[in-house]
Amino acid sequence: MEFVIESLDKINEVAAAFIEKYGDKKVIAMYGNMGVGKTTFVKAICDYLNMEDDVNSPSFAIVNEYNSSEKTIYHFDFYRINDPEEAYDFGYEEYFYSGNMCFVEWPEKIDNLLPNDCLNLRIEEDKDGIRHIYIEE
Repeated sequence: MEFVIESLDKINEVAAAFIEKYGDKKVIAMYGNMGVGKTTFVKAICDYLNMEDDVNSPSFAIVNEYNSSEKTIYHFDFYRINDPEEAYDFGYEEYFYSGNMCFVEWPEKIDNLLPNDCLNLRIEEDKDGIRHIYIEE
């Protein structure tokens, strides 16, 4: 499956289509180069789901929590961890198996800790600035 973000003006439409198709998934591993738009995509999804909190990169906090009256979303950024053991230190399992949606940036740092039913997506940018989101089903 592929989603295409032709411009930032269209990202909310893509976020809505993504949630309609994959909104039941709990852990979403987001692969892609630095600056490709992973956090921007999470922000668009949170906007679509009417989350009340501001969405920003959890680069230094490792995990951010976003809430609405109906749900909680966790947003991880493992870029700065050096060893998967660090994920154990903050109790990643409680988040991943909470039943809440979890978006994981830099999942390659913790590949062996991801649940078997994790949804993998890869974001790539072409030379025209168009983003392609590829879903591995």
